[in-house]
Amino acid sequence: MSTSNVPTAPGPEPADTPRRMSRAGLVGRLLLVLLGLALLAAPGWVLATTGDAVRHQHRALTAVLVTSAAAGVLVLVASVLSARRRARQPAPVRSRSRRVLRGTALGVGAAALVVLAAAVVWLRPFPATAPALAALGSDDSVEVLDEAGWIAFVPRGPAATTGLVYSPGARVDVRATAVVLRPLAEAGHVVVALKEPLGIAFTSPDQSASAMAAFDEVDTWAVGGHSLGGVVAASFAAAHDEEVDGLLLHGSYPSGDMSSADLDATSVWGSNDGLTTPDKIQASRADLPATAELVEIPGGVHAFFADYGEQPGDGRPTTSRVAAQAQIVEAGITVLDRLAAAAKS
Repeated sequence: MSTSNVPTAPGPEPADTPRRMSRAGLVGRLLLVLLGLALLAAPGWVLATTGDAVRHQHRALTAVLVTSAAAGVLVLVASVLSARRRARQPAPVRSRSRRVLRGTALGVGAAALVVLAAAVVWLRPFPATAPALAALGSDDSVEVLDEAGWIAFVPRGPAATTGLVYSPGARVDVRATAVVLRPLAEAGHVVVALKEPLGIAFTSPDQSASAMAAFDEVDTWAVGGHSLGGVVAASFAAAHDEEVDGLLLHGSYPSGDMSSADLDATSVWGSNDGLTTPDKIQASRADLPATAELVEIPGGVHAFFADYGEQPGDGRPTTSRVAAQAQIVEAGITVLDRLAAAAKS
């Protein structure tokens, strides 16, 4: 009988046969490419939507953006090289335990990169608007210093002996504080607005100390801040009440009991604030020193304490930003003038 038409079982593929990628492999490769593109797109979007804000913040934010972009490039390059290697080389034989270990490592790495891309998007700063940017120039009354760790407003003329170190709210462009802080310098006080790492005051809770040390002519200091920045400033003041004489809170409150601290404390708040609500302010009153003063800004909202536009979750104002900020400035000057007078007496 002829055997020419009898089918034969396929033999093993030659060692140099290119690998065929499974559907799961194709999906995995596509997801890897999308991850690389996301890591590149996230910092690109931040830079495209914030103007030059990033270069005026703490260097840590730039480092995170660069890290994300570099990771994106590496992921895309690795994906291309892996595809070429798969097409040219035979499939390696791995034990089940090694496959599981490799898959777990790749999964953890991919998850970490997803978190990195998401963090870059979340850390996008609220950029300063035109009124704040216009208040950043030096003139005959105030010198504005843009340093690595802060922006300082320093009065011209005789050396000021009273100062304020100020922590902006979370992810708020440090320059956005200029309209409410510059007038305090025009009134004769040094004011230092901190560039917080990643725009979050909690990342460097003792940063105020380095700013105070840089202005050794100032012997009477207050610390303060907006929102989360005020929370951190309050904690710093409570822990350093021998070096700090005053506390100025803007739409903020302490995270714990500091009622026994020897501080001249003032809490300025907006009646229409949707984030640091009036109820939260009143509930925190017992945590402040008994002599603390609460200053209400009727109709004011959270975003009036700096110039960065509207903020999600905030309330609706029933007064103008200009009118509210005039009251905020007045309260700040009152605090620092009072500290200066007390130091002289």
